[in-house]
Amino acid sequence: MERRSFSIEQKGRTLFGYAARFGDPTPIGGWTETIQPGAFKRSLAGPAAASIRAVYEHNDAALLGRVGAGTLRLSEDDVGLAFELDLPDTTLGRDLSELVKRGDVAGCSFGFIPVKEDWQGEVRSLQDVDLHEITITANPAYQSTSVSVRSKKPVQAIAHARRYLEFLECIR
Repeated sequence: MERRSFSIEQKGRTLFGYAARFGDPTPIGGWTETIQPGAFKRSLAGPAAASIRAVYEHNDAALLGRVGAGTLRLSEDDVGLAFELDLPDTTLGRDLSELVKRGDVAGCSFGFIPVKEDWQGEVRSLQDVDLHEITITANPAYQSTSVSVRSKKPVQAIAHARRYLEFLECIR
């Protein structure tokens, strides 16, 4: 009789949170900046979305994932720019997972080019941006950003369990 076990995704391999939150006034240099709902919508829907990547501390050499590879998933909801990131099985990925679990790294940032912005005195409102990256960071400009560790997506856990139960039925 053959037996198979279905590997369960390693715990602590998926990060999730908000790389940006809407309507959160944040001091940046000599001005205050806010992000408006819809600011990321065009970037996420366009052909360049596949090249948006996740990095550590705005360092291109510290690549963590990319939309086009399916390892980074981005969406804009009514709160802000939400993300899920499957960490690579690298030293950086393992170390970052541990740093996030411990709370040493607890925020995010993003790299962009403004397409449409509105200035009211010293307040800059980002209305549309070309998003190039999100970054996981210990020192976010926007303090309301967040990153946490998820051990397994509930949908994947159910799918694994269903396949395992189907397999058990087959061998009985």
